[in-house]
Amino acid sequence: MAFTPSKDQKRRDREQKKLDKRLAKEEAKMEKLAAQQRAEEEAAAAEKIAAMTDEEREEAEFAAELAAEEAAALKN
Repeated sequence: MAFTPSKDQKRRDREQKKLDKRLAKEEAKMEKLAAQQRAEEEAAAAEKIAAMTDEEREEAEFAAELAAEEAAALKN
């Protein structure tokens, strides 16, 4: 005799499928918002860099290199 799921089991399966679909949709929405925020932050940073003079830009690059070296030293 073949096994057939009960009506309750089928209902639970349908509800779980709906829940999984809703959670996936919400997760995709959150990822989209996070990507949009990163893009906005990158655009703001690009505008800030574009507004800098050459000397300010060199100072910022030097500071970033120092920070990277310190991070690498702390890692090791």
